[in-house]
Amino acid sequence: MAAAAATATARESPKQSTVRDAFGNVLAFFILLLIGVLAFSIRLFSVIKYESVIHEFDPYFNYRVTQFLTKSGIYGFWNWFDDRTWYPLGRVIGGTVYPGLTLTAGTMWWILNSLNIPLSVETVCVFTAPVFSANAAWATFFLTKEVKGTGAGLTAAALLAMVPSYISRSVAGSYDNEAVAIFALIFTFYLYVKTLNTGSLFYATLNAIAYFYMVCSWGGYTFIINIIPMHVLLCIVTGRYSSRLYIAYAPLVVLGTLLAALVPVVGFNAVMTSEHFASFLVFIILHVVALVYYIKGILSPKMFKVAFTLVVSVGLAVCCAVVAVLVALVASSPTKGWSGRSLSLLDPTYASKYIPIIASVSEHQPPTWPFYFMDINVLAFLVPAGIVACFFPLSDASSFVILYIVTSVYFSGVMVRLMLVLAPAACILSGIALSESFAAFTRSIKCQLFGVSESSRIDPGDVSGKPGDSSSGNNEVDSDAAKIDKNEVSAKERPSKKNKKKEEKAKEPVEKAAKVAKKARNEKRLLVLPMEASLVALILLVLLCGFYVVHCVWAAAEAYSAPSIVLTSHTHDGVHVFDDFREAYAWLSHNTDVDDKVASWWDYGYQTTAMANRTVIVDNNTWNNTHIATVGTAMSSPEKAAWDIFNSLDVKYVLVVFGGLVGYPSDDINKFLWMVRIGGGVFPHIKEPDYLRDGQYRIDAQATPTMLNSLMYKLSYYRFVETDGKGFDRVRRTEIGKKHFKLSHFEEAFTSHHWMVRIYKLKSPKNRIRGKSKKSKSKTPSPSSKTRAARKRNPWN
Repeated sequence: MAAAAATATARESPKQSTVRDAFGNVLAFFILLLIGVLAFSIRLFSVIKYESVIHEFDPYFNYRVTQFLTKSGIYGFWNWFDDRTWYPLGRVIGGTVYPGLTLTAGTMWWILNSLNIPLSVETVCVFTAPVFSANAAWATFFLTKEVKGTGAGLTAAALLAMVPSYISRSVAGSYDNEAVAIFALIFTFYLYVKTLNTGSLFYATLNAIAYFYMVCSWGGYTFIINIIPMHVLLCIVTGRYSSRLYIAYAPLVVLGTLLAALVPVVGFNAVMTSEHFASFLVFIILHVVALVYYIKGILSPKMFKVAFTLVVSVGLAVCCAVVAVLVALVASSPTKGWSGRSLSLLDPTYASKYIPIIASVSEHQPPTWPFYFMDINVLAFLVPAGIVACFFPLSDASSFVILYIVTSVYFSGVMVRLMLVLAPAACILSGIALSESFAAFTRSIKCQLFGVSESSRIDPGDVSGKPGDSSSGNNEVDSDAAKIDKNEVSAKERPSKKNKKKEEKAKEPVEKAAKVAKKARNEKRLLVLPMEASLVALILLVLLCGFYVVHCVWAAAEAYSAPSIVLTSHTHDGVHVFDDFREAYAWLSHNTDVDDKVASWWDYGYQTTAMANRTVIVDNNTWNNTHIATVGTAMSSPEKAAWDIFNSLDVKYVLVVFGGLVGYPSDDINKFLWMVRIGGGVFPHIKEPDYLRDGQYRIDAQATPTMLNSLMYKLSYYRFVETDGKGFDRVRRTEIGKKHFKLSHFEEAFTSHHWMVRIYKLKSPKNRIRGKSKKSKSKTPSPSSKTRAARKRNPWN
């Protein structure tokens, strides 16, 4: 009877496990669906609190390009020459943008309109980032699942859906390249790890296609094409080479490079710039190693030594030849084939020394410690635990995640913008840490409460059997134990005519497997913690996760939801809205000619072109440093010299942003020193010390005459003393130095309601010369001039 009962139990267990697995898969699917809804909805605070509007500066250019794409089609987009920007040079849009975001949003708009869902282009652009944030969360689940199982994947996906660093660049209205690029980055990494685990050429091909989409979307694709070669080299050095590694990397380099070269903005840079050379060098090394392993399998040891020497010699010769060619190619470049931003990452002081236009961008500055707590919060404390968990056991997938977090931590410390690359790695490792911790504590409680036997302390539902999964070691132990039993039975049935040496050799793997099983059992005993400690630890983990959720919701609702084009302030009177930017752009659109040129600092170029539909001299693309330096020189020069520069560029209006009245700190006066530095980098007569008093930047009575007479100072503070009678600047917290002055070459055309945007018109040269001639003649009048003046006054006399 007992045997029959045991047999019945054995027959029922497969069915139970199948039902349990099916239920777990359905539950995981619905959890993933809820995570996607969470990722989408938490990014809608900007629309709920304000309105459906495009944010920041760069998104306005992307929105304008998407509008053109939907009207003119794909071929019109590729061949579009935009004469509204960088006057008089213009810009070829199709060859200078990463088209991934534009093509994605345009395709979404076309599909929706094909289904009779008449959404505007602006609406699609506003909600593109929240949609792809859900896709990024799901991609994070699949990546983490390949590393440590389903539980860790779900936890990591939930963390990424809410992480503030990613929310800051993916709220509704943040229509920038990173909106789709982070999804492409994570998905490419997932397919690479999936190929490592399976050795499937199908996933390797998909990996190359995902990499192509990443190249189309963002210039940060160079991070992928460098970190994957680093991981391949790490696997080779640590003796983890396999055919799966070859399949995962070789197609990516060949097919991915060919596809990347098809993107016009990349072109031959895919094979000619130093950012890509590491991938080619590792590609050669990988083939040398593969050839060595192949020869080792078909030759005898003696012949292998000879062949090994030959292969290594030829391989070194080829590597040296390739290195020599690469050195020859980049030797002529002053930056050795590296872009300015890449050199800024390798040498954080490079941009401030040689390329001030890069250093002037706020998101290119290094972050402070509060940035980490703000953007990833408690994940910063969970990441080390996740790194430790990846070592037990260490697999190709877990080593890749460790390499990812190490490199992303370094790059985020150099440039605050790259906190966005750190966020997925932090979520993956934190998800692993939380999943392993919850599993250990709940297992301990289960063992204490229900008296689960030692052999069944590991929940069968936690065993995924994935390569690199933490439970795969348990599977190996069970299989080793089964092998022991089989070997023992076969040893009994085996005839005694076998040689004793063969028996000893046969017993060696059995003994090793027994030792492994015993060690695993000892580790299981250590994982069972006291009841009280497990409960306290679980409560602390829940509180930690609750604190993370509260912080993420606050960041999404308050810190990152406000659009930069519409500002708000909270006072005792309530909420005040400052809509000066749109007010100024509307004035330009309705009160100036279509062909009028507007000069401003490059920050406002995209918005001026998109919202006012007026031609600008420079914009946020910053591709021409000389042109930007010309505008910076004009802003730094006296009024007459500035008028000459702007008049030579056919400028009719000059726009400046001023925050001294309302306390807006991101105005042009605070950016003025960067204008001086960039202008001085091209035109040596502009010197930064001329604008500083004893090394200090001042706008009060102690400011230098060069500063007080600069065009930027005059256009910002013209008539400012009329606001309060003192001319007190609320940003610099001081009274201005030069209060009463007049403009001789510019005239005020428009000042917004809160004085945040001021627009000036260049005076006509004829009017100015005529005015000067009248003034000079009035000082020394002559009888003949008086007679002529009288005749002009009364032509009928």
